[in-house]
Amino acid sequence: MIRSRGLNHININVSNLKRSLAFYQKAFGLKVRFTAGTRMVFLGSPGAKDVITLYKAGRGEPVGHGGVSHFGFAMSGPFEKCIAQIEKAGGKLIERGEHAPGAPYAYFADPDGYVIEIGN
Repeated sequence: MIRSRGLNHININVSNLKRSLAFYQKAFGLKVRFTAGTRMVFLGSPGAKDVITLYKAGRGEPVGHGGVSHFGFAMSGPFEKCIAQIEKAGGKLIERGEHAPGAPYAYFADPDGYVIEIGN
């Protein structure tokens, strides 16, 4: 059997590339890895191999949920500070709690309505 080496990237359509880029940089500390033309930016966590691609949707292309339930980021640092940072960047807190004792989570909506989960 040929096995996956891990998730390569997630691509999300966004309505405003500049706004979404600023959100993901400020909320999660992501850095631009490279761009492809004027409509696509590839971001990642410093020191990691993850990639999220922001694509400026064209007229009529779906933006927001579109079948993606949510995606998650493992965060470092105090959980309350992570929540505050994401809210300050423009994220809207949807829900928070614990999956199990000592395993906190929080769900946020980004500027286009994508749901993002954070955990430690």
